[in-house]
Amino acid sequence: MNKVIIIAEAGVNHNGDIQIAKKLIDAAVDAGVDYVKFQTFKADNLVSKSAKKATYQSVNINDGDDSQYKMLKNLELSHENHLELMSYCSERGINFFSTAFDVEGVRYLNDLGLSFFKIPSGEITNYPYLKAVALCKKPVIMSTGMCSEKDIESALQVLVKFGLSKEMISILHCNTEYPTPMKDVNLIAMLSIKEKFQTQIGYSDHTLGIEVPIAAVALGAKIIEKHFTLDKTLPGPDHVASLEPNELKDMVVAIRNIELATSGDGEKNPSESETKNIAIARKSIHLNKNLQKGHVLTDEDLIPLRPGDGISPMEWEKVIGKKLIADKIEFDKLSFSDIQ
Repeated sequence: MNKVIIIAEAGVNHNGDIQIAKKLIDAAVDAGVDYVKFQTFKADNLVSKSAKKATYQSVNINDGDDSQYKMLKNLELSHENHLELMSYCSERGINFFSTAFDVEGVRYLNDLGLSFFKIPSGEITNYPYLKAVALCKKPVIMSTGMCSEKDIESALQVLVKFGLSKEMISILHCNTEYPTPMKDVNLIAMLSIKEKFQTQIGYSDHTLGIEVPIAAVALGAKIIEKHFTLDKTLPGPDHVASLEPNELKDMVVAIRNIELATSGDGEKNPSESETKNIAIARKSIHLNKNLQKGHVLTDEDLIPLRPGDGISPMEWEKVIGKKLIADKIEFDKLSFSDIQ
């Protein structure tokens, strides 16, 4: 069974506080996810000082300041922060992961030894960024929020041009609205991505709750990414559309259950656990009246009753017209040794 990779997106929900970041790691460990992911950026390389916040950021933070630059400046993780968080993840037995948002960040994470890269939705049209990722020659997970199929195809062409094979690339269906309205999820598009681009697929979720990522796994997602927080009421751009620790744990349990439920060979046969119930739940042919030796059986003499450990009612016609070789009483279970 191929295990679904579950990435718990701490993102910037640490609010610039390294102790909150560590508590997020603790929550991710407790939930049983595979990776806890942060974000690696310098505001000066990411956004102009005149850039305004997205609507959802202004609503979720509600601090009266419309500057995206100031918001992001307060959420940067320093080099020392990265080393401390990586060390703490190692100590807690969970995989550290982070997303870079510029070429410098890509090279930085590569130098830190990350084993694969995550391309966020906003960078899928960033040619220098895509080139830098591809040149690292490591597996890539690419989110596709705000994308058309043409956008995805163009990004793939860059990644392949600079050295990645399709087998090294996983594509996550995604919607970049926080939270994403259910009517805009379009989860079936994930299957269209798989069919068109022939890559491994997954889903990066920004809806409220845990239903959609669970459904994505049932549809074949092999990677799930979901934002989480310690408290949805904390100030910050992503807390509202994130799971709290107990919800994250519930999602992981549900995904692991769906993994098991979809791990069969695809052939319809009785399972090991249900075989013992066949005789109990099914019926076999019984007699519905007292009958004497030599009686020729008719439809009116027979009745299907549990248990099902005798002659199957599917063999009804094989019994009709046969003679009893001994007297039988009402509700006796019939066997082929009783007739000739």
